[in-house]
Amino acid sequence: MAEDSHSFGNQFYTAIVTAQGAELCSLRDKTGQELMWTGKAWPRHSPVLFPNVGRIRDNRVEIDGLAYTLTQHGFARDRKFKWIERSATGCSLILEDDPTSRANFPYAFALTLTYTIDNEGLHLTYGLHNPDDRRVLHASVGAHPAFVWPLREGIAKTDHVLEFSQPEPAPVRRLHEGLMKTERFPSPVEGKILPLREELFEADALIFESPVSRAVTFRAKDGPALRFTWSGFSQLGVWMKPGSDFLCIEPWAGYASPEDFEGPFEQKPGLIHLQPGGRWTAGWSVQLLAA
Repeated sequence: MAEDSHSFGNQFYTAIVTAQGAELCSLRDKTGQELMWTGKAWPRHSPVLFPNVGRIRDNRVEIDGLAYTLTQHGFARDRKFKWIERSATGCSLILEDDPTSRANFPYAFALTLTYTIDNEGLHLTYGLHNPDDRRVLHASVGAHPAFVWPLREGIAKTDHVLEFSQPEPAPVRRLHEGLMKTERFPSPVEGKILPLREELFEADALIFESPVSRAVTFRAKDGPALRFTWSGFSQLGVWMKPGSDFLCIEPWAGYASPEDFEGPFEQKPGLIHLQPGGRWTAGWSVQLLAA
């Protein structure tokens, strides 16, 4: 096993996770077909979003009266995690606070990711622990996996849909220069079906602030499908970079700062507020369905 990456799997799926960012860089089915985005138009695959999801105005936050810098989606995706365990069917990694993290985010934390593969697919669990015995930890955690779109070569991108497990009629949120607009927009979901086309993402991500669903099926007409489920997360983002061939399905606990928000970090909408010694868990799973 390489020090900086770990390969694991079974007869149905194989995956590669790197210590850098604890990132899932590859997920292949039993035929060797790659399911994750591996291109250059967006140089990531499935980054971990922590301690913030999305952008903060001017990348500046106020904590206990002092100013700190937090860039979009936080620093975890650019930090090297430590291996806790590696096996033939999974791995666990951890990122803990240190002098480097405290220069930008002055809280104690332990963020753990656990990957497992079984016959039903890939499963990822996020665990956030507040080891401080006096101070509340305010933070966000988010997922950002990018799946290939189209799912198979030769299938038109417009022949794909995202099917929610429940109707999603509620208005959606959009971004302006990375910040959450105060305005709500009509849901593009038709009952349970979101017809996919690049034009949906010309104004950045679609954000479902309080989705009823806890599962979506990303599928091609007369083709393969991915069943994606999540738990513990409150929001869902759907995004792609126009002109590229991926679709991100992103469950979040938190979101970008609203355009009109100017308060201290602990008052930022959408945060997890972990009491001293407290723990928070969430996760997602993905399964390839037969065509």
